[in-house]
Amino acid sequence: MLETTTLDLLAASALSPDETTWIVVAGALGVPVVIGLVVGLLRRGRRPSGPTTDDRPRPGVDYAPGVGDDAGEPVDTPRRDVQTIELPDAVGPDVLDVPVPGPPAVETPDEVVGRLGRLRARLARSNNALGKGLLALLSRDTVDEATWEEIEETLIAADLGTGPSLELVERLRSRLAAEGGGGVRALLRSELVRAVDPTFDRSLAVTPTPGEGAHRPAVVLVVGVNGVGKTTTVGKLARVLVAQDKDVVLGAADTFRAAAAEQLTTWGERVGVPTVRSEVEGADPAAVAFDAVKAGVDLEADVVLVDTAGRLQNKRDLMDELGKVKRVLERHGPVDEVLLVLDATTGQNGLTQARVFAEAVAVTGIVLTKLDGTAKGGIVVAVQRELGVPVKLVGLGEGADDLAPFEAEAFVDALLD
Repeated sequence: MLETTTLDLLAASALSPDETTWIVVAGALGVPVVIGLVVGLLRRGRRPSGPTTDDRPRPGVDYAPGVGDDAGEPVDTPRRDVQTIELPDAVGPDVLDVPVPGPPAVETPDEVVGRLGRLRARLARSNNALGKGLLALLSRDTVDEATWEEIEETLIAADLGTGPSLELVERLRSRLAAEGGGGVRALLRSELVRAVDPTFDRSLAVTPTPGEGAHRPAVVLVVGVNGVGKTTTVGKLARVLVAQDKDVVLGAADTFRAAAAEQLTTWGERVGVPTVRSEVEGADPAAVAFDAVKAGVDLEADVVLVDTAGRLQNKRDLMDELGKVKRVLERHGPVDEVLLVLDATTGQNGLTQARVFAEAVAVTGIVLTKLDGTAKGGIVVAVQRELGVPVKLVGLGEGADDLAPFEAEAFVDALLD
């Protein structure tokens, strides 16, 4: 249509052929330009009016940013000026209002006399198999062979041991046949006290002795397997001795367990007792024990309590090392007490431990921990019979003053209460 119109116009104007050629070329080139201008004007007419570049919405401020938006602040956002703040000359507790911890308060341990009686109810609740179980069986109207078998089984189950159980059954049968069943409780109490053996000397050797030209404190070495509570026992024993007006020094010779020395130091601080320890983990325990006794001599202490690392009784090298600790301590003089700590809940397994430790360091007394957590009080009889040494202390709970000197009659009364 456009080309036809152009030719008609050219024919009507009577132009020369050369002039006509140039006009046709110019028209052909101008058509796209004109079309482009028209399309651009149409598109501009359809575009919605909006804010200029300076007034456009800010992503993250005026609306949630979308894909492709910059969620941060614009580059030309005004920044705060740097401000200079004057600091005080010294920043200390007064400025920060932080309290400065002082030395720990020194506690006063409970009196030792009557501890076992005070904890009697707890002991009676936990150890009813040996006492109340037997009392119920012996109080039957007819004590026949089946009943005696039950009595024997009860004694063995209570960790009394086979030999002591058979002996006790025979004595009960003989006395019940001779005296009748009128005083069953008194009869049973008498025989249990006899089995626990009140003739043992259960006192602790904690009296200092004069040395050659120097004061020498009593030395107590505490040994046992892992996990029986040796360090806690040493801390509680320190409280027992402080309550008896003894001057005590603690020796942290358990150098293999990282927290042992810190734990023992805390126990000592609570009752105002110094602790000799090494700051090097894995230090020679014999050297630490020796230094502890030396400190006790210098301070003229009454007692030095030496804690040792827990060790399995079947590890010969560890048991030999324990023997070395004892020999090094004896350079100051004889070791007055070697206390073996046993977990009362381990039962007959504790006897195996006791035998090995007795061979290595000549145990002189037993400390039974966790006696409140077992119904098998017969371990007291069994371990004494095995080693020929007495139970001197018993642990009856987790309180700081729940370590008590062992008393045979009070123990039996608690079982039968």
